[in-house]
This record gives sequence, C-alpha cells and structure tokens, in this order.
Amino acid sequence: MPITGPDPGCYDAAERAEDGALPVVLVAAVAMVDVDNRVLLQQRPEGKSMAGLWELPGGKLMAGESPEAALVRELNEELGIDITRSCLAPLTFASHRYDDFQLLMPVYACRVWKGTPTGLEGQTLKWVRPVDMTALPMPPADLPLIPLLRDFL
Repeated sequence: MPITGPDPGCYDAAERAEDGALPVVLVAAVAMVDVDNRVLLQQRPEGKSMAGLWELPGGKLMAGESPEAALVRELNEELGIDITRSCLAPLTFASHRYDDFQLLMPVYACRVWKGTPTGLEGQTLKWVRPVDMTALPMPPADLPLIPLLRDFL
C-alpha cells in the first residue's frame, strides 16, 4: 500500500485550526530524584503566573542556550545547587498549547547534584513520590509527566 500522507481521520478541523501560529516558549525541566525515588517539586510563588501550582524545577532558555546549560544555570539560581551536564539524562518532553504561547519542554532526570536544594526565589519545595503527584495542583503541561515518572521510578 503506498504511503500518501496522514490519514485525514487523524485530526479534525478544530485541531487544524488549533495549530495557528503562536510563539513557542522553550523551557527545560528536570526530575531530580533522591535516594528514596522521590521527585523534587517547587510551588510557584505568589505574583508569578500559575502561582500556587507545583512543578518540576527548571526555566526558560536564554538565546543560544542549550536545555542542559539552562538547567545548570537555573538550578544554581533557583535552588542553590550545582549539577553538571553529564548528570542530566534526557527523559521525555512536554508540549502544551496555552492561550498565548506554545510550550515546548524537554524534561531530564537527575540523580546527582552538589548541595541541598533551597527555594532561593521564595518557592516552597517538596519531595514527592510520583504516585502522590496527582493530589497536587500542577500546570497542564506537567500533568502528562506524572504517569511517566511513576512508571520510570
């Protein structure tokens, strides 16, 4: 059977319309895993968008910055810890359309770092087992990561 392109039944007109151009925001995130297979989550502080929601640590990439370099920088700035690129293992990615931008988020796993994570930007931190993450309010882009982390760990 010749390959002729995507099956028109794979998506409908609403999905095609949803693919309208929005700015793509590239954010890197990391599942920091401790010796008890718990994952570090941080709560977005008041005054930031999505305040009060729990998320994986990470942040936006600067122009020309790799996701790994962004995580090394962000984890030092936000949590006061040192990691090296070699300690970051690519895990998955998330893609989510918010009202005014498309989020693309490579997600890494990390089991080795130097220092004790501390919320240097006013964020609350919590070590959570992946099976317990569903009880926490999280950004929509992070929700599909929960079963993957649960199965991975």
